[in-house]
Amino acid sequence: MRGGPGRLPFGGLPRARGSGRRPGVPSAPWFVCCKMAKQKRKESEVAEKKSKKLKKVSAVEMPVACAVPPGTRTAPAEGSASASPSPEEQRVLERKLKKEQKKEARRRLREAGIAAAPSPAVKRSGAALALEYLCSWAQKHEDWRFQKTRQTWLLLHMYDRDQVPDEHFPALLAYLEGLRGRARELTVQKAEALMRELDEAGAVALPPGGTQRARQVLQLLS
Repeated sequence: MRGGPGRLPFGGLPRARGSGRRPGVPSAPWFVCCKMAKQKRKESEVAEKKSKKLKKVSAVEMPVACAVPPGTRTAPAEGSASASPSPEEQRVLERKLKKEQKKEARRRLREAGIAAAPSPAVKRSGAALALEYLCSWAQKHEDWRFQKTRQTWLLLHMYDRDQVPDEHFPALLAYLEGLRGRARELTVQKAEALMRELDEAGAVALPPGGTQRARQVLQLLS
């Protein structure tokens, strides 16, 4: 049954004029169109909310990133998962730092050694050491210790004024008085031999002043 003028077509809904609908294709009901429009508005609102939320997060993170001190490296190294170095990398960095510190310390020591190089120690003669030994004994220093090498030098050179000056000979006589054993016997024998040479060859056989010293030694030890 075909509808006449003023009557609704099949389906109870008026046809939209100029909708471009193809003949034979039924048009969508009006409530379907309203539902699709609401869904699009809802999707648009959700997208807008997400955009606002992202902007808020970016605004919060921005001051945190700006708060990092200048020169601090926060970006992870290429190929690494995090900004902090691994334990192995940390050990390598520590070893490099220690090497640099040691190198710097050695350089400073070298510079200090060159700037304040000590003057070479002057080797003291046997005469100076022996006379110092004698003076230390005469002054009864607490750190004085018997040294056979110093005593042997004094007994060998005691008749020579150049080696043992006159101001040291009285202290040497006092030291000889304490001789005991073989050292005392040898000192007496040498003094007697020098006196015999004096009688046979004259005063030339003894060093200057040796004659008087030999007599003093014999008088002390005989």
